[in-house]
Amino acid sequence: MVNWRLVFTKQAQKDAKKIAHSGIKPQAERLPEILKENPYKNPPPYEKLLGDLTGAFSRRINIQHRLVYQILDDIKTVKVIRMWTHYE
Repeated sequence: MVNWRLVFTKQAQKDAKKIAHSGIKPQAERLPEILKENPYKNPPPYEKLLGDLTGAFSRRINIQHRLVYQILDDIKTVKVIRMWTHYE
C-alpha cells in the first residue's frame, strides 16, 4: 500500500503552532495520519467544500476547528490548507 505524502501551507504551519498550545492536539494529530493512509477514508466523515475552497475537503478536529485539505491524486499528495477555525 502506498502512503500519501502530506504538505502543509504556511497558514497550516501557523495553525499547527496554535494547536500545539491548545487542548485539541491529540485529535488534530490523528487526522493527518488518516490522510497519509487514505485521504478518502471514512470515518471520520469529510465534506467537499464550495465557494472559495471548491475542490477542497474538510474534516472536523472538534466542533469549532476543521482540517481543510486538497487531494492531488496524480502525485499522491495531500495539501493541508488550514488546521484551525474557519470562523475567524
